[in-house]
Parts: sequence; C-alpha cells; structure tokens
Amino acid sequence: MFMGFVIYSIAALVFLLIGFGVRKSDGAAGFYTFAKKPVVKDVKKYNHAVSILWFAAAAVLELAGVPFLFLEQNSPFFIVVILEVMLLVLAMMFAYARIEAKYRG
Repeated sequence: MFMGFVIYSIAALVFLLIGFGVRKSDGAAGFYTFAKKPVVKDVKKYNHAVSILWFAAAAVLELAGVPFLFLEQNSPFFIVVILEVMLLVLAMMFAYARIEAKYRG
C-alpha cells in the first residue's frame, strides 16, 4: 500500500506548490476554480491567510496518507482514511469562507 502513500504525498506536494504560488501572487488569489476572484481590502494579508490554508491542508493530507504505510490491502480502515479527506475538503471550504469574509472589500 506504499503506492497509496505516494499518491497522497504527491497531492500534498501540489497543495504546497499552490500555497507558495498564492503567497507570491500580486493580485488576490482565487480559491474556487472558475470563480471570480474576490475583491479584498488587503491583498497581501488575504493571500498570506489563503496560503496558510493551503499549507495546513497539505500537512493534514500528508498525515491522512500515513495509514497507507501500515494497513493491508482491502482493510476496512480505508473508509476512515477516505472520510478524513472528505472532512478536509469541507474544512477547507469553511475556513476559506471565513478568510474571504474577513478580508472582503
């Protein structure tokens, strides 16, 4: 199940790269695909907060992939691992809504 961990690690690396890209962005960074970028009061602080969200999500995703190193194939515990990722996505959406509300212009 090492391959599952590698896939989670690659996804976490992509999240990290998105976080670095957001942090270096000059304009307000969008969060949702194909959504209009928000108008914010302080672009630098907004981008900093969104990049921290991406960094935290990368760390949680990497930790969620650790059970792949120890579980056997077809283990029922994989349901918990998948639910962790679903909760991560929901938590990211909720956290981003709070960030956007805080910095909305």
